[in-house]
Amino acid sequence: MADVKDASQPRFLREAELRRAIEMLFFAYRDFTGEPDAMLAGTGLGRAHHRAIYFVGSNPDITVTQLLEILKITKQSLSRVLSQLLREGYIEQHMAMDDRRKRLLRLTEKGVALERALTARQRKRIQGAYEAAGAEAVEGFKAVMHGIMDSADRWRFESTGETAPDGGSRETRP
Repeated sequence: MADVKDASQPRFLREAELRRAIEMLFFAYRDFTGEPDAMLAGTGLGRAHHRAIYFVGSNPDITVTQLLEILKITKQSLSRVLSQLLREGYIEQHMAMDDRRKRLLRLTEKGVALERALTARQRKRIQGAYEAAGAEAVEGFKAVMHGIMDSADRWRFESTGETAPDGGSRETRP
């Protein structure tokens, strides 16, 4: 651990600044998820449902296995979430033409409407922060977020045409 008294240490790497960053991430995440949580409260859906809806919406025909890899939750947890979303008509499931064992997921019209409503609030929050911070700060933010996430997922945000862990090429999303 860095010595908090070490004057040669850049200020941003000192213990107090690192702790401040941890707290800022906490409050940012709380507020970023708060509005969608409130919107979902009356529907019987929660944050896990929101994540599933978001990533199914961003990746039509995603397999259950791919969704598990993104969400990093247990099969049992995802099964509960997907069962409810399927039952309530937010997500539909069909078999892949090339492999009938693969279950492909996509949003229904009802799911698309919910995903758009939830994401619109978050997009507005991020857009405001980006506009206030400016392009250089946004690039710095992206670099910091890239550095925080596990290396296994960094390929998702690289524009180098890097190959995904499953061997397929992945385009980065804007």
